[in-house]
Amino acid sequence: MSDITVWAPGRVNLIGDHTDYVGGLVLPMAVQLGTTVTAERDEDGPGPGRLVLRSDRLDGTVDVELPVVDAAGVEPAWGRYAAGVAQELGATVGLDGTIRSDLPIGGGLSSSASLEVAVALALGAEGTPLEIARLCQRAEAAATGVPCGIMDQLAVAAGVDGHALLIDCSTDEVTPVRVPDAAAVWVVDSGQPRELAGSEYPLRRAQAEAAAEIVGALPHASMADVEAIDDPVLRARARHVRTECDRVRAFAAAVAAEDLVRAGELMVESHRSLRDDYEVSTPVLDDLVEQLVATPGVHGARLTGAGFGGCVVALADRGIRLPGTRVRPTVGATVFWD
Repeated sequence: MSDITVWAPGRVNLIGDHTDYVGGLVLPMAVQLGTTVTAERDEDGPGPGRLVLRSDRLDGTVDVELPVVDAAGVEPAWGRYAAGVAQELGATVGLDGTIRSDLPIGGGLSSSASLEVAVALALGAEGTPLEIARLCQRAEAAATGVPCGIMDQLAVAAGVDGHALLIDCSTDEVTPVRVPDAAAVWVVDSGQPRELAGSEYPLRRAQAEAAAEIVGALPHASMADVEAIDDPVLRARARHVRTECDRVRAFAAAVAAEDLVRAGELMVESHRSLRDDYEVSTPVLDDLVEQLVATPGVHGARLTGAGFGGCVVALADRGIRLPGTRVRPTVGATVFWD
């Protein structure tokens, strides 16, 4: 038996949502909150072992024989993410442990990807951050049926302290972008839980892919071709992806130049596009964005993640705080508000 403790962060996406699964650009960053797995690995046990995991926040115990053959059927439902990782790894060495997390569940901070990466490391996964991210991406799709992009897993596996990551999802190229010392990134929980399984996320992806069949790769399509799409819904979905990729490039340049005002403007434009063209916002998220943007010292705000609830991310001057909120001190430039 060997004792193991591993940790994986959550992530917040500063800009670039619903672009990863069509090969676009995203700009996430790891946060100081995350998932810890403390476990014993039975490397000397006879024959295949069992994956046994308990959560400090979620009910039920995962107890499944290895190798896992059907992660999608595992109960409790939260255990499917862990079982999916074991299935993709073909793990046979037993693992018995506890999962602890201070990430908001369903908050849009990639609690599932954080769990996947932590479990992968606890099970002995080896490789580059990209290889681990790809494994966890496959695991989530197998476990939940949600055809997620690679952004969440790659941001978690490849995070750099004090930096955002400019990721080109057509090549998986990762370029760190330093966040200015004068900036604070707030992550504000809207209080509206988000759950991708059962949401319209798969429909949005299918619509984007249908638009790409008409005009080619959306991140590189001409705006003239996008606006010529006959179906108004597909046209709107394509317009969001195409313009969002432009905004990601411009945002990365603005942050690198320490132009927080311009970066904030781009975040607001991104939220409007997600609200109007991609239709993944909610009245709760819209109201929260408006409140944040109206706060002195806040340069911009937008929903973060897939939408349908969850969190809003805001870019502000360091030292500004919201009345009535509690602040958790953070790594790098990130501030988490709850």
